[in-house]
Amino acid sequence: MRIWSLHPRHLDRQALVACWRESLLAQAVLAGRTRGYTHHPQLDRFRGDDGLALIGAYLSELALEADHRGYRFDRTRILHPGVSPRLLTVTSGQLSYEWRHLLAKMETRSPDRWAEWNHSVPEPHPLFRVIPGPVEHWEKGQGTPSN
Repeated sequence: MRIWSLHPRHLDRQALVACWRESLLAQAVLAGRTRGYTHHPQLDRFRGDDGLALIGAYLSELALEADHRGYRFDRTRILHPGVSPRLLTVTSGQLSYEWRHLLAKMETRSPDRWAEWNHSVPEPHPLFRVIPGPVEHWEKGQGTPSN
């Protein structure tokens, strides 16, 4: 499961569609609608009383980016669409890790998009504010991009 901390505008088509699908799965986990992935470490940041509102806000931003590109993501699948009740944090190390991971994927599968973003500074998803720090403890591989 990859729930990107990066702004959805940075994602290539494959990453955006996969993130939508995987974030819907995360929503199902948080809503208690599935028994799989219940202990996935990326979900820790969405847990709590407002978890469904947080993942709903996350999904809403993905849908906005899809609209911008002319894609049709089914917003009726978002249980709690809208604005987030609060911001989540992401470390600068995590954002940098994800940026390198995404660029490595785009270099081969979306070279035009890679060329567009390769020398850019990434922005976080609007749900996140960046704080100083290393790669997050829950990141699989912690330092070596995987999945």
